[in-house]
Amino acid sequence: MTGNRRTTPHASITPEPVSMTAAFRKLVATLALTAPALALAAYPDHPITLIVPFPAGAGTDVTGRTIGQCMEKYIDGAKIVVLNRAGASGDIGLAALAQAAPDGYTIGIVNTPGVISIPIERPAKYTLDSFDFIANIVDDPGTISVHAGASIKTIQDLVAAAKARPGAITVGTQGIGSAGHISMLLREQAAGISLSAIPFQGASPSRTALLGKVIDSTTSNMGEAIGFQAGQPWRILGVMSDVRSQQSPGTPTFREAGYNILAGSMRGLAAPKGIPADVMAKLSNATQKCSVDPEFLDRAEKTFQPLRYLAHDDYVKSLRQVDAQMRDLWKTKPWNR
Repeated sequence: MTGNRRTTPHASITPEPVSMTAAFRKLVATLALTAPALALAAYPDHPITLIVPFPAGAGTDVTGRTIGQCMEKYIDGAKIVVLNRAGASGDIGLAALAQAAPDGYTIGIVNTPGVISIPIERPAKYTLDSFDFIANIVDDPGTISVHAGASIKTIQDLVAAAKARPGAITVGTQGIGSAGHISMLLREQAAGISLSAIPFQGASPSRTALLGKVIDSTTSNMGEAIGFQAGQPWRILGVMSDVRSQQSPGTPTFREAGYNILAGSMRGLAAPKGIPADVMAKLSNATQKCSVDPEFLDRAEKTFQPLRYLAHDDYVKSLRQVDAQMRDLWKTKPWNR
């Protein structure tokens, strides 16, 4: 039996008219208030990668890790992660740095002469104009070393041996156009001798070869050579600077031996060309503070790093001078032969 049922009308599913224009305007206003905060997120808001174009343990690696650790103190919230991109005399790491996004999250160590010599020697993915240079950190003069048990005891002995056997004396370098290779060519030129370059990916592998008596001698920067010498059968024959190194006052200069040779490696910080000015300012400020930081200075001394801080303008000026010198050398003694 069906009784009379009172039915209740269904509620309408059509909403009350709402002003979509007003709602949209409210959303836009909200985004407008939050967008600047999103766009201007404090730098850095994630880790910074510091590319080192040579293997771990080499002088450039030590410089990169030392300065990176210090900079974390002076850039709020910074975490700097060292990434070794070794190979081809530094070319691989330098190319990676030049091609990275110019946002300040990728910086790197650049070395002379490699950052200059490689683009002169062959087509490269960068030139000096591919980078924004932050500051120079280290200026490390070149050396030549032999096994302590070798018959060669002095620079003069090395020259005499090379003259007696042209092209027979092997020299470990860090690759074609590297600081070690350039310094070897300068020695050949100054002393009228012929040597045989044996390229390695960095100073550490050439150290192993020398200690194993696989090669007769090796080039390295003074800071590296002093570290390699500690507790090892290693003899530094000479340093290619205008005066003796304070870190190794017993090592003669090539000038003292009668050869006017000045060579070495500047190591500084750079970023891909075009990083924002405010980011550049933070990086430059942190580097300048590190240059007088007692902890940084102490660590640099203990790891045999000859410091030479140059701010942006002076650093670029010095690089341009080295570039001119390298181009002159290339005309008379190309290093790719």
